[in-house]
Amino acid sequence: MNIIQVTNLIKTYETGEIKVHALGGINLGFSQGEFTAIVGPSGSGKTTFLNMLGGLDKPTSGEIIVDGVPVSSLTGSKLVEYRLRNIGFVFQSYNLIPVLTAIENVEFIMQLQGVSKAVRRKRAEELLASVGLGDRLHSRPAQLSGGQQQRVAVARALASKPRFILADEPTANLDSKSAQTLLEIMERLNREENITFLFSTHDSRVMNMARRIVTMEDGIIATDENHAK
Repeated sequence: MNIIQVTNLIKTYETGEIKVHALGGINLGFSQGEFTAIVGPSGSGKTTFLNMLGGLDKPTSGEIIVDGVPVSSLTGSKLVEYRLRNIGFVFQSYNLIPVLTAIENVEFIMQLQGVSKAVRRKRAEELLASVGLGDRLHSRPAQLSGGQQQRVAVARALASKPRFILADEPTANLDSKSAQTLLEIMERLNREENITFLFSTHDSRVMNMARRIVTMEDGIIATDENHAK
């Protein structure tokens, strides 16, 4: 059963008289526990598609349904609540808050959710330990390597207990060893906690680990293949 259903999703950007058709009618479903790579050349629409799923951008037309909720029509506080309760984001540029320590960055979203201080501190400690950073709880982002910062970002994404995680080129700024470590951590969390991971990526390592690969070209789905592991 699909937890996410996308129907005839279209996105057109207009600049003056110029129209750019970023998405040309996407129809896709994603079930709980998927580990899926969305691939394609730059400009193919994969990041736009992830932004639509995350409620960071609005479609021109079409529908996104998550557990029966029409996400594409949510606005204001309901959209904020949807993102807060359902989605974890992992960005290429980490997007950590520089003045906060690793544990404070992970705690932040739980604070927004109204989780008590004791509970969020315990969960943040457990999550950072699970990504191999149990000894760097009080380090600020500038004191961490790129790979370590991205692991903090993964821990932060998991903190809200999301239904699914959207990872936009999460390995793009990492060296090979850091990228492999990060992917192994995410694959383990996917397997053990049944969290759905959807990646936008150019990285062959992500594709090799993915159990499903959706290829986009010019804003449409070119192929959709399952890869048994």
